[in-house]
Amino acid sequence: MSQSPTAPPPSAHAFSVTHRSVLAIAVPMTLAYLSTPLLGIVDMAVIGRLGDAALLGGIALGGIIFDLVFTTFNFLRSGTTGLTAQAVGGRNEEEVKATLLRALVIAVAGGLAVIALNAPLLHVGLWFLGGSEDVQAATSRYFDVRMFSAPFLLANYAILGWFIGLGRARTGLLLQLVLNGLNIALSVLFVIGLGWSVEGVALATVLSEIAATVLGVILVLASARRGSWPAPAIVFDRRLLMRMMAVNRDIMIRSFTLLYAFAFFMSRSAEQGDTILAANALLEKFIMVGAFFLDGLATAAEQLAGRAVGARYRPAFDRTLKLTALWSFSLAGLLAFLFWAAGPAMIAFMTTAEDVRGAAQSYLVWAVLTPLFGVLAFQMDGVFIGATWSSTMRNMMLLSLAIYLAAYHALFPLLGNHGLWLALLLFFGIRGVTLLAACRKRAAETFA
Repeated sequence: MSQSPTAPPPSAHAFSVTHRSVLAIAVPMTLAYLSTPLLGIVDMAVIGRLGDAALLGGIALGGIIFDLVFTTFNFLRSGTTGLTAQAVGGRNEEEVKATLLRALVIAVAGGLAVIALNAPLLHVGLWFLGGSEDVQAATSRYFDVRMFSAPFLLANYAILGWFIGLGRARTGLLLQLVLNGLNIALSVLFVIGLGWSVEGVALATVLSEIAATVLGVILVLASARRGSWPAPAIVFDRRLLMRMMAVNRDIMIRSFTLLYAFAFFMSRSAEQGDTILAANALLEKFIMVGAFFLDGLATAAEQLAGRAVGARYRPAFDRTLKLTALWSFSLAGLLAFLFWAAGPAMIAFMTTAEDVRGAAQSYLVWAVLTPLFGVLAFQMDGVFIGATWSSTMRNMMLLSLAIYLAAYHALFPLLGNHGLWLALLLFFGIRGVTLLAACRKRAAETFA
């Protein structure tokens, strides 16, 4: 069948993917994402200086409940990135702007809804996660303050995703450094300087999210000065809205499933007592460091794979797979070594409680292994998000969760907390392998 004379050939928007183009996105975004677990470590450290394991547990469970609520909205970051990158690849400037506006509408509506449902969300979260009476009291105090960041946090997801989709990683770095840097400074001021408890950590988050939103809007307006903004009829075009909602729905299910896996991990930690809960909460920060470190390369895969799909150019897609895999596996090995070498010192920094320090060092080996087990899943997530193959990503996540839960029930009675950690590592590894197996088929269909 002959091609329409008005349609561009598949190579009309060809572009090259090089080590430099991968690192131009990966390095700034790695630095940006690393500031997030650094914030978590500082929050743990300032509360840990108070010497109360229940307060550490309260911060951990409060963060999990918050993440269960808001990471289900993570599609506002990742979905916006994929759709924006494809619009960039197809050179559709109008759709680039419309994608951001659609995401911001969802962000504001979602944030206000979450504030309205604050009490039942907290109640359900505490019922599911458990913990001692003191831990739950600290969790409630933390959560009731932090919830007011909701609309701003979701707007920041959308704005960050849009800039990443444009390939403007340095702007994303600036936004994240302002957000997390201000948060760290305010946490230290409120808790160490003013003597506040978990409420100080929560208020620091609220104020920093507001500041980041203001800065993000200013940068969006500055970057979009040329050309007009799309009319409401284009922003709310039914076909494009339905596409965004379908992608967002699948990514939301995937994100919720991932957070459920971590919530299950923390819930089973809480059942083992406050000391094990606090130790696992500290080691979970190692996982977050590894995840955000590797997510810089996953973000490069998102933008470049999405751009290749939008341009209908298979060579760029294949090159993206090869180069992001090379760099991802190299960095995963480096991370594992750093966790092994510096792990005891990091644990000692985050808490002064000797029982928590001893328990965390007993299970440190599992935190060391997490980058090696999770690296493929992180890379494949980036590829699938950029290509908007969201339904396949959702299905592989659900399959991996089922295997994770089965592994826990088989391993925990035999190995205790070691079995819980082993089941979590299997969850990471299986997700990466299943996504890789599905990638070739989806690429053949997309570029046919």
